[in-house]
Parts: sequence; structure tokens; C-alpha cells
Amino acid sequence: MPGGSGSSSRTGVRVVVVGDRGTGKSSLIAAAATESVPEKVPPVHAPTRLPPDFYPDRVPVTIIDTSSSLENKGKLNEELKRADAVVLTYACNQQSTLSRLSSYWLPELRRLEIKVPIIVAGCKLDLRGDHNATSLEEVMGPIMQQFREIETCVECSATTMIQVPDVFYYAQKAVLHPTAPLFDHDEQTLKPRCVRALKRIFIICDHDMDGALNDAELNEFQVKCFNAPLQPAEIVGVKRVVQEKQHDGVNDLGLTLSGFLFLHALFIEKGRLETTWAVLRKFGYGDDLELRDDFLPVPTKLSPDQSVELASEAVEFLRGIFGLYDIDNDGAVRPAELEDLFLTAPESPWDEAPYKDAAETTALGNLTLKGFVSKWALMTLLDPRHSLANLIYVGYGGDPAAALRVTRKRSVDRKKQQTERNVFRCLLFGPQNAGKSALLNSFLERPFSENYAPTTGEQYAVNVVDQPGGNKKTLILQEIPEEGVKKILSNKEALASCDVTIFVYDSSDEYSWKRTKELLVEVARLGEDSGYGVPCLLIASKDDLKPYTMAVQDSARVTQELGIEPPIPVSMKSKDLNNVFSRIIWAAEHPHLNIPETETGRNRKRYRHLVNSSLVFVSGVPVLLLLYFLHMHTWTCIVLITILHIYSWGCCCGRRTGCLSSLCCKKEFL
Repeated sequence: MPGGSGSSSRTGVRVVVVGDRGTGKSSLIAAAATESVPEKVPPVHAPTRLPPDFYPDRVPVTIIDTSSSLENKGKLNEELKRADAVVLTYACNQQSTLSRLSSYWLPELRRLEIKVPIIVAGCKLDLRGDHNATSLEEVMGPIMQQFREIETCVECSATTMIQVPDVFYYAQKAVLHPTAPLFDHDEQTLKPRCVRALKRIFIICDHDMDGALNDAELNEFQVKCFNAPLQPAEIVGVKRVVQEKQHDGVNDLGLTLSGFLFLHALFIEKGRLETTWAVLRKFGYGDDLELRDDFLPVPTKLSPDQSVELASEAVEFLRGIFGLYDIDNDGAVRPAELEDLFLTAPESPWDEAPYKDAAETTALGNLTLKGFVSKWALMTLLDPRHSLANLIYVGYGGDPAAALRVTRKRSVDRKKQQTERNVFRCLLFGPQNAGKSALLNSFLERPFSENYAPTTGEQYAVNVVDQPGGNKKTLILQEIPEEGVKKILSNKEALASCDVTIFVYDSSDEYSWKRTKELLVEVARLGEDSGYGVPCLLIASKDDLKPYTMAVQDSARVTQELGIEPPIPVSMKSKDLNNVFSRIIWAAEHPHLNIPETETGRNRKRYRHLVNSSLVFVSGVPVLLLLYFLHMHTWTCIVLITILHIYSWGCCCGRRTGCLSSLCCKKEFL
């Protein structure tokens, strides 16, 4: 399996050279740039560019020389923060400069938080006497143990041109083919993310899915990654090397996953990182060992009132893969089985909020099929790129561009009085202790708890809701804690991304109702001001308790005034939910209904109607006069426009009656 250089997205590498005065920094740069022994060297060399064809990876290298004087420290620090790699020099004939690496320079780079590869270059090798001859490993071993950020060490001489090009080759290589993401030097093993990526690649290449790469599969892999087939003798040689070191790396069927991983660990240990990176990049991985954007055709330029859903083909794939991991066929997968599913992803995507506890599980904590599909729906809504990437990680083989579907604008849905969405997002408002969290728990079939703890941070609940006729829709409930209301309502586009807003209040508590009424009016006004009005539903929770009488009467009046449905009474404690989740879905499917309208909103609508109709009928009124009306107080404007409207019917010439001026008959007013 010969190596090759993987393509990197980088268009250049910036290397900054630092070190004590007199260690040979400028001479090293001059020798590398001219490929000859420098005659005259300036104190600080000008920025130098090595052309793309200087090294095999064909990526240009820009070398920045620096001064070590105190007065230039600010500029030095600026250059270091812009570096892709650092070359740290010492003089082989001056022991004090070697000591300064660990006593000053390396700690200083850490203090500045310079997190790039460091190449240590011992310059002036030709001046070191034979009596000082010691191996580089003996000199640098202890320092490299202490400072793991050192990528490699090399000794060189600008006078004799010994290993001068190698210094910057190693610097470029450390940037283009970094060790840190792949290998743990302390443990001497491949890092978990690297193992997961290579495992996915192995599975993709194992076409017959027998757990081993046979000769044909191994050769196909070689051609794909390096454009060069393996000769039969080379395949035998690869297997022999693996079998000598890794007993289970080869079996009768071919190279196993264990052997495949061993080979890559061997390449890295021998400094051939470009081989492993060539493989990873060919299969779409970036330096962070996640799929690159060019492998993830995620829809962009969405309107605020559009969202992204999984296409039906992708959903069917997920249902199928769930069945593969539901070994005992009980309709649920255990946490360990779920972990196995994501072993070819950088990590399990659902271990943290907002996904961790957002879906339905069994009493044993196993994820149901509804919960599994629901989590994917939530991830697709919140982070389409992450969802598509994980879909590919777990084996989706369809066209990635067709795996996601962009929904129609919600404003269009309202005009058409219907929606084509399968996933609905609902914002859940209400004061503390109103029953919001209890409603979320009921939605996920979790038992009611008397213990109350106010919600802090993001809290989601997502589930599949069965509708009449066998239809299934996914509902995402997002609880908005009281301290988060102000942030939500300060964003003019906050309502654009949701299909329904729910207002939960404790029907037995006076304050709970009054605060909820305030929230409802605030959200209604935001919808009117922003143009993103959404259906609103009131939920009167704790229906098992004695109701607050005034709340019953006032809620009926408020909902009637706003033009929305009366509150839905529910009791999570007694499990009397009054079909509330289906009713939320119904409201989302009829986006033109239950949109609250305040008195201000109604006046604004009447005003717009009068202005529009007057613009049609009063074409004889000068434009400047009409613009003046538009800038006046709303009610004054309405009265004036109404007068214009009344007087615009007919005139003495038969075209209009009641003209404001008889001049229109002489065609002077017009």
C-alpha cells in the first residue's frame, strides 16, 4: 500500500522562524530561498515565498523571519498568532541557546497560546566540534517529552546546505498532514476519531460485507486513494507485514479491520502521515476528522420562515437501520446498541443537550423507533449540516443532495391555507410552575412528578403524533423559560421559524393566568409587527384543581377578542390531556387560523384597506397631498381618506360625482 499526498484545502502555509539572536535564523531562510550558501545575510530577512513546486504537495510556503530584540516583541507576538507553523532555532555550537528552548521559548509559546506545530531546528551544525557530538535523540528526547507540541527536530547547516530544505518541508508537512488529530504519542495509539473515520472507510470498501478486504477490494481501495494498483506480490507483502505484528490482522478472507488500523498506525509511526491523510481526504474528511462541506450539499439561503426536513427516502433508511440494531425486535434499542450505530461517526451526536432527553424511551431507558426518528427530525431542524453528516456516517448511500427537503415558506402556507410540512415546531410559553415541563413529559409518555424544578436553558421534547387516517406528523415542543422570554421577543424573526405558539397557565392560580395573558398579547404584537404571525393556543393546565373563577371568564373574553380558540383544559396528573397534541398539529396544519389579532392590529388592517381602496378611486388627488395624509396621525388619516373616498364618486363631467374641485371638468386638476 504505497503512500501518496492527500489534497488539502490550504492554498498556502505561513511559517514563522523564532529563536535567540545569533542562532542562524536569517541564514537558514536565505539558504532555503536561494538553494545555495548565502554570502550576505541581513539581520532580519524579508518575507520569503517558496513556490508551489518546491515541495511535492505543491502548496507554497511563506517564511517570516523575526527579531528577538525586546523592542520588537510586540511584532513578534503578532506574527506568531498568524503562524500555521513555527520553526524554533538554536545553535548547535552554543549550549546556552539549546537550554533556552525549555527555559524560555517553549513556555513563552504556551503562554501566548500558540497552538500550531513546532519544528525545532538546530542550526550551524558545521560549527559543532567532534567533542560535542551527541545524538539528536539524546539532546531533544527529554524536551520533546515535556513539550508534546514539538512535531519534529532536525539539525542543519546553511554553510554546507545540510538538511536546510528539510526544515521547511517538515513545517509544511506538519500543517498539511497534522499528527495531532490522528495519533496519541503518550499512548502510542490512533486517536478515537481517527479510528472511527478509518472504520467507516473500511466498511465502505468491504463491498461483500464479510468483515475483511479481499485482494480485489484492497486493490480497488488502493486505486481510489492513490491512482496506482497493487501488484500481487505487493498485496502478499502487505499481508505478511500485518500478520507478523498483528495476529488477527489477516484471516482467510483478507485484511481485517484490525489489520487495516494497524497499517495506518504503522504509517504514522514511520512519519508517513501523508498516506493516512490521503485516504481520509479521499473519503471527504477535513483536518478535524469530520466530513468537509464539499461532501455535504446542505441547502443554503433559506428564508427565516423556511425549515429543513429529512426526505422520505432518508426516513425510510433510518427505519431500516433501526431494525438492524433492534436485535431482539422489541421496538427499542439499548444505549450500547445506539453507541454501536454511531461508531463510524466522530462521536455520538445525542449525548448532550438538546438531544439527550428530548425523545421517547421505554421504562428501561431504551430508545423507541418513534424516539429514534424524532431525534433525527430535531437534529435536522436545528442543524441540517450535522444531521446530513451523521446520516452519511451511519451508512446512508443515497444522493446526499436529495436527503434533505426545504419546506415552503410559512407565509405561502398561510395564503394557501394549508401546509406540506411533516415536522412542526412549537414554542411553549408560560410562567414558572404553570405545567410546561409536565406537558413535555406527558408528550414523551413519562410519568407525572410532583417535584418541581424550574427549567433553565434549552429544553425540547419531540415525538411522532398519529393523526386520523394513519398520517404521522412530528411535533417539536421547545419550552421557553421565563428568563428567556425577553431574548425571544426582542428578535423580530423569532416567530418566523415556528408553526404554533402554546401558552400554558395554571388554571387554579390568578397570577399564572394574568402573566400568560401578558405573554399572549406580547407574542401577538410581535407577530403583527414582524409579519410572522403564527397560530396561538392556550392550555389551561392543572384541571384537576379548583379553577380560578375569574380566569375562566377572562380567558373566554380574551380569546374571543383575539379571534382564537378557547383554552384547552388538561391535567397531566390525572392524564387527562384532552387530545391536546393532535389539536396542536391541527392548528399547525391550518396556518391561517388561530392567529391572534389585537385592536391595534385590526386598526392597522382597516387603515391599510382604506389607503389601498382610496389609491384606486382617488387618482385625481395630487400625490404630494396623499403623502402628506400618510404621514399624519392614523385616525386623522383614516377620516381624511374616508372623505376622499366618499367624494370620489362621479363628477359634473360624468366621470365622477362630488369632486373636490370643478377644475377636474376642465382637465386642469388632473
